[in-house]
Amino acid sequence: DVYKRQIMKGSGNEIDRRASRADFNQSNENMFRPEFQIKQGESEKNDKLWEIMSTYLANDNKTIQKNIVNHVEYTLAKTRFNFDSFGCYQAAALSVRDRLIESWNDTNQSFTEKDSKRVYYFSLEFLLGRAFQNALLNLQIEDNYKSALMELGYKLEQMYEEEHDPALGNGGLGRLAACFLDSLATLEYPAWGYGIRYDYGIFQQKIKEGYQVEVPDYWLNFGNCWEIERVDVVYPVRLYGHVDRTYHDGKEKCHWVGGEVVYAQAYDHPIPGFNTFNTLNLRLWKSRPATEFEFESFNKGDYFGAIQQRQRAEYITSVLYPNDSTNEGKELRLKQQYFFTCASLQDILRRFKKQKRSWKDLPEKVAIQLNDTHPALAIVELLRILVDEEELEMEYAFSLIYKVFAYTNHTVLPEALEKWSVDLLGHLLPRHLELIYKINFHFMEKVNSKYPGDFHRMNIMSIVEEGTPKKIRMANLCIVGSHTVNGVAFLHSELLKQTIFKEFYEMFPKKFLNKTNGVTPRRWVLAANPGLSELYNQECGTVDWARDYKLLVNIQDKAENPAFQKRWSDIKFQNKKRLVEWIRQNVPGVEINPNALFDVMVKRIHEYKRQFMNALYLVYRYLEIKNATPEQRKHMVPRAVFVGGKAAPGYINAKRIIKFINCIGDVVNNDRDIGDLLKVVFLPNYNVSNAQIIIPAAELSQHISTAGTEASGTSNMKFAMNGCLIIGTLDGANVEILEEIGDDNMFIFGAKVQDIQSLRVHMSQTEPREYWGPDLDRVFRVIRDGMFGHREELGQLLDTVCHKNDHYLVCHDFYSYLDAQKKVDEAYKNQAQWQAMSIRSSARSGKFNSDRTIRAVSYTHLTLPTIYSVQISVVAVSLKKKIE
Repeated sequence: DVYKRQIMKGSGNEIDRRASRADFNQSNENMFRPEFQIKQGESEKNDKLWEIMSTYLANDNKTIQKNIVNHVEYTLAKTRFNFDSFGCYQAAALSVRDRLIESWNDTNQSFTEKDSKRVYYFSLEFLLGRAFQNALLNLQIEDNYKSALMELGYKLEQMYEEEHDPALGNGGLGRLAACFLDSLATLEYPAWGYGIRYDYGIFQQKIKEGYQVEVPDYWLNFGNCWEIERVDVVYPVRLYGHVDRTYHDGKEKCHWVGGEVVYAQAYDHPIPGFNTFNTLNLRLWKSRPATEFEFESFNKGDYFGAIQQRQRAEYITSVLYPNDSTNEGKELRLKQQYFFTCASLQDILRRFKKQKRSWKDLPEKVAIQLNDTHPALAIVELLRILVDEEELEMEYAFSLIYKVFAYTNHTVLPEALEKWSVDLLGHLLPRHLELIYKINFHFMEKVNSKYPGDFHRMNIMSIVEEGTPKKIRMANLCIVGSHTVNGVAFLHSELLKQTIFKEFYEMFPKKFLNKTNGVTPRRWVLAANPGLSELYNQECGTVDWARDYKLLVNIQDKAENPAFQKRWSDIKFQNKKRLVEWIRQNVPGVEINPNALFDVMVKRIHEYKRQFMNALYLVYRYLEIKNATPEQRKHMVPRAVFVGGKAAPGYINAKRIIKFINCIGDVVNNDRDIGDLLKVVFLPNYNVSNAQIIIPAAELSQHISTAGTEASGTSNMKFAMNGCLIIGTLDGANVEILEEIGDDNMFIFGAKVQDIQSLRVHMSQTEPREYWGPDLDRVFRVIRDGMFGHREELGQLLDTVCHKNDHYLVCHDFYSYLDAQKKVDEAYKNQAQWQAMSIRSSARSGKFNSDRTIRAVSYTHLTLPTIYSVQISVVAVSLKKKIE
């Protein structure tokens, strides 16, 4: 029934291999696209199509330029007389997207032909960063485009700045998801990502008079060159309604009916692997109404009513993490979570059902990784489909689901574990609440069977949390419905087993695994740090280090070499000057000396991350400088401190911390007496593109969360890869970074996780002034006395640690933090020592490549194949020759 067409072999130079992009780009030969099986009867049509579309687009200057100008005229409808910088970016981006689509289509067709098991990564966030540079680097054609654009009169670097960051994520959760997609594509696994296409993201952060102000992020105002709108991929999503029951042969059948239906429309983003033809897909969903326009209402003069349904539907995908301090905000968040999981499952099952299969094959073809609890409703939705629509028995259906799902946990804070009220969930998703109760009933029977009469244990492990109001524990649902649960750092995984999921671990010890996070060196070194990348290319003789970061381990042998140190420090200095220029443009009125020590802390603003402790230290350091004699100041290390990150709109204390840091900057930066000895800058609207400027310039980065509160962290890995030294606690991935790069290359301080609880007890039983000590007392006093203004507001911030309520042990760890900071200053005075530490930090950070994490995750999904690459045929013949 099938046959495979043979391409021309007359040249005698045909090579079948896993082709690399670099080989293709360096060759003048034509790269023929892969062949696939064709249904009988379609030979003539497909032979003609194959003849027309037989080769990949070439990457020589002339072809690239022709592609660009074609898009200028035929896609953008511009002329050569109206060819501005943004138009050039759009046309160039579209020409790159053309190349991605070729590989993207062939990759997915290859997976279909092989009928491979696919991994589906469900995440509410994908913090992708700009696509243009990433695509050029992964396709290995950056130099080609630089040359082609230069001849057209444009600089490639200028084109990069025309692109707006996609507003599809917020912090580490979304950035991890983006790194994982890059690694899945690079390692050639059969995978897809699923998420939401937000209209405005979380928000764009403005700083006005020191305060965070949230404004919409209009990232789609000028379109998105990288997405493909799929008007033909649309699925219905039901909300509200009620459950009807019918009975046949004594069996109950449930029908969820009524309510409101919205539609999910797909938008696809090609994700290229590095130096491979493998290109994966990220499918994002936009909400659309079932009825766009109520003409009858409009004719009656009810103009708002005419579009009300459209507005209600479109709100679902408007904003990431809508403020949930109101009931309406909570409902919108729950809608978002169900909306994207429902649409994604329909898409996955459509693909699964293309082949005639038994449902028992579902776990052999589908693996779904849940990135935190946001997609947890996928477990219940799949159960509803299998039971209510496909009419499988409940127990059998759940046995299939259990083999499909795996769950990644991202927190050890009990208060951060997601819960939804029974009333809200029952109102929005009535059938799902029923199924959750059934899942819980059967699970409680198993718990009681293993631990008879242990009602305390049953209460802890129950998916349903008793109380007022009664709630559904989404983490417990994920554990019960998944075959594997993983933490994201060794310490985090151990804490899960010892604390918040202790009872689950005791019952299912083999279910709990560790998968330490990683980051992609393609984005965070190759793209972000061109100078360092070129040094690595020269030292390794290849760019393969961007796939296998451990190729750099021998660079540490040159850590003490003065000539190599000079090259290393020159690269860092150029990156520092680039950041200084960025600050001039984005934080007017502040001048930074590039010779100062660049001290950086950029991450989501939260009390457990302890930006507050950093701010208190800045006050302490300022006072020390002010009290120093001129002779003492000569021996002080000038320091420029940069803090960045967003606070959740409803998180008052986090916003106060931002204000406090800006208040410190206002005083310090305008104090001519201290000059460049200390500068404090809050970096606004921290995002991926800004991070690509900030991280390569950093010399010291702060990762100072209270031990046992940070799941992993990934920015610490990015900083380490870029030769930045870490000052931090033994929390999250810091523990493993310490093991890899050595304690003589980090500045570790603070309480250890096993001591946290006893220290909290001690804090609560100690007289406050005795607890926080004389140095902090002096700091607190000048703040309350108004040195930085806003006495009442900053006083309220101090009150969060001053009344036996220092939950995150800011005051306790402050003094060991001071000692660590003194060690930083001493080390920086010895630049040879500092550069050696920096070199070792980068060379030894290979473990934290996200490729390693993905290889580990692949073992979780049992039958996931090691590699599925697109097979490429290279034919060394001219296009002018006839294709037989």
